[in-house]
Amino acid sequence: MAFHEVRFPTNLSFGAMGGPERRTEIVSMANGHEDRNSPWAHSRRSYDAGMGLRSLDDLAAVTAFFEARAGQLHGFRWKDWSDWKSCLPSRTIAFDDQVIGRGDGQTTRFQLTKGYVSGGQTYRRPVKKPVTGTVRAGIGGVEVHLGTHYEVDDASGVISFDQPPETGADITAGFEFDVPVRFDADRILVSVASFNAGQVPDIPVLEVRI
Repeated sequence: MAFHEVRFPTNLSFGAMGGPERRTEIVSMANGHEDRNSPWAHSRRSYDAGMGLRSLDDLAAVTAFFEARAGQLHGFRWKDWSDWKSCLPSRTIAFDDQVIGRGDGQTTRFQLTKGYVSGGQTYRRPVKKPVTGTVRAGIGGVEVHLGTHYEVDDASGVISFDQPPETGADITAGFEFDVPVRFDADRILVSVASFNAGQVPDIPVLEVRI
């Protein structure tokens, strides 16, 4: 198995349906109370790539992409149009969108993350597939510059600074990102007659752990 650093055509993922999934184990007690636990530290996203197809040319493009990935064998990048950058959809990316760490005078490598905040609770999602050329970073409220002060591994989402940030300094970043996924089936079933009549094929796509 390998991961291909190629993005599923964004014009076809635009109409796709999908989102995050959690796994919760629930044990109901005799007194009506519940014991709830989750074996997953992070959510997992799934999508239906067939929903974005509008023409036979689109279907041909997806088939070519599917064949080049050998079905479920190789992973690829997916743009989730509902959640694809470090800030709100209506905002422009800034270097201080997300706090991804705090300087300790020794650490130079920091993983990109995105925080989801609600009701006093925060979930921090690791971002492993930033979009090349979109990452901006800051130290202690001051923007620093790619190639001069830091480098980004676009395949892992790790920022490496040339010098350890000073102790107590917030490390911030803004970025666009993709979701690492694979096809969740080893075949595509489609009837041209049905497709022309408006029935789209079911082409499941599932997030993979990196």
